[in-house]
Amino acid sequence: MHWIVASLVSALFLGCYELCIKHAVRANAVLPVLFLSNLCSASVWLLLMGTHAAYSGLLPASLAVPALTWHQHLLLAAKSALIVCAWVSTYFAIKHLPVSITSPIRATGPAWTLAGALLVLAERPTGLELLGMVITLVAFAGLSFAGSEEGIHFHRNKWIGWIFVGTVLNGLSSLYDKYLLGQAGFSAATVQAWFSIYLAVFFLPLAVGWKWRWWSRNEFHWRWSIVLLSVTLLLGDYIYFDALRDPAALVSRVSSLRRGSTLVAFAGGLFLFKEPNGLRKLPAVIGVIVGIVLTVLG
Repeated sequence: MHWIVASLVSALFLGCYELCIKHAVRANAVLPVLFLSNLCSASVWLLLMGTHAAYSGLLPASLAVPALTWHQHLLLAAKSALIVCAWVSTYFAIKHLPVSITSPIRATGPAWTLAGALLVLAERPTGLELLGMVITLVAFAGLSFAGSEEGIHFHRNKWIGWIFVGTVLNGLSSLYDKYLLGQAGFSAATVQAWFSIYLAVFFLPLAVGWKWRWWSRNEFHWRWSIVLLSVTLLLGDYIYFDALRDPAALVSRVSSLRRGSTLVAFAGGLFLFKEPNGLRKLPAVIGVIVGIVLTVLG
């Protein structure tokens, strides 16, 4: 699959994933949702790894996960630690904010990825790509005005700060993904398998703390969207990791294309969760689309 097509398919699954987050954490405890969804993902990969070890010819070679050194395990554990911080921030923000607000904010992630790619990976985007990033940031400003109509003031609302922190950390993770899948030579299956396993391990103490009431917290309600969280993330991330392995795929471009998920999440927020002010937010979402198109043309 060409990396542009792969990025867009990944965007579809990512949009569904964001809607699943909103459904799973709405009026629900966040930490158990994080732990159980990642436990599902880790279980899938442990099953695949066990099957491959017992019946090596049964699964495609693309799903094979080779043995790793301690240094390689540390590299993948570091990615998981970064994502733990990003997801805690993001999930709590999505719980308290409309998804039609959070998804376009998360779409500004490529701007931070691009900045990092310029500084760290020495990537050189074209003028159209830079223009796309600028339009995305302008759309973010427009979204802040639309949010104020719902009483969400970007400069005062702490959850806006949380989603912003999560977005920046996810941008850093995208840069690290390019290193792992490019320079470090990991396969997409290896990164996703151990990333999922380490996430479940890192979220376990947080889930235990929630269970034993080490802090004041909300009650947990089981929802099947927790399983769908795992499924959509596994599919979206596997295709995304495979796209990043293509030497022609600039991380800034893949990240921009992947934010086409905003369209799915925005539409779902309006029609599934009945979120208000769709017309006021629409220009900002269109701005995100234009930024994505310019990135592709670049």
